[in-house]
Amino acid sequence: MIRSCVTISLVDQARGGPFVFWDDLAAACTDAKAMGFDAVEIFAPSADVLEQLPLKELLADQQLQLAAIGTGGGWVLHRLSLSSASADERKAAEDFIRRMIDAGARHGAMAIIGSMQGSFSQELDRQSALGYLGESLARLGAHAATQGVPLLYEPLNRYETNLVHRLEQADQLLARAGAEHVRLLADLFHMNIEEVSIAEALCRCGDRLGHVHLADSNRQAAGLGHLDYKPIAEALDKINYGGYLSAEVFPLPNSQEAAMQTMRAIRTFFAAAGD
Repeated sequence: MIRSCVTISLVDQARGGPFVFWDDLAAACTDAKAMGFDAVEIFAPSADVLEQLPLKELLADQQLQLAAIGTGGGWVLHRLSLSSASADERKAAEDFIRRMIDAGARHGAMAIIGSMQGSFSQELDRQSALGYLGESLARLGAHAATQGVPLLYEPLNRYETNLVHRLEQADQLLARAGAEHVRLLADLFHMNIEEVSIAEALCRCGDRLGHVHLADSNRQAAGLGHLDYKPIAEALDKINYGGYLSAEVFPLPNSQEAAMQTMRAIRTFFAAAGD
C-alpha cells in the first residue's frame, strides 16, 4: 500500500525552497500526524545536526516513520558535489553523504542524492563528470547496503543540472556503474519538465523505483497545478509501488494548507494504488 510523507527543512539557507514544513521539527511532526501522514522526510544541514535531534523520541511519540533524508545541505552550505573536477571535493562530498546515510539508516531511512550530483563545466567534460558520479553512486550504494537501506538517486530538470534529467538516463547510469544498491527517486515536478510521459517512465522504472516526490506542475501541492494524476496513479498501481508519496512542494499559501491539500490529493487520486 502506498504511504504518505511530508517534507521538513531544517536548513535556513534553503529558505524559499520546496519544503512543506520549516524549522520546528517537533511541531511539524505533530502537524504531520494530526493530518494523517505516515512519515516525514527531513532536509538537514548535516549528519551531526540529525544525530543531535531527539528524533527517535519525536517519531515514536507521533507514531511516524522517517522515510528519507535529503543530502542537499552538502551543496547548499558547502558547494560539494560528486561530479566536481576536484578529487578532494568529490571525496568530501562522498564523506558528507556517507555520514548522512549512517544517520538516516539508524531510523530505517534512505538518503537522497539530488543536488549533490552536481553538473559538468568547462573544467570537466560531461562524460568524465558522469563517470565520477556513477562511481560515487556505486560506492555509496554499497555502503548504504551495509547499513540495511538502499540509496536514492534523483534525476533533476535541466535548470538544476546538465547531467541526468530522465529516469531512463538515470537507470542507464546506474547500470553502467554497477550501482546495484541504488534505487530511483521520481520527482513529478522534474518529470513534468523532462519526460514525454510521466506514466510511461514510471512503468519502465518498475521495481527500481524507490521513492516518489509528489508535486504538481507548478511545484505546489498536488491538485493545484495541471498534472493529470489518474495515469500516474495507474502506473504506480501497475508496478505495485508500495513506497512513499512525499510532498516536496512550496508551503503555499502556508505549510498547513499545503500539507492538507497533499493529503486530499493522495486520498482522491492514490487511495487504491498499491493496495
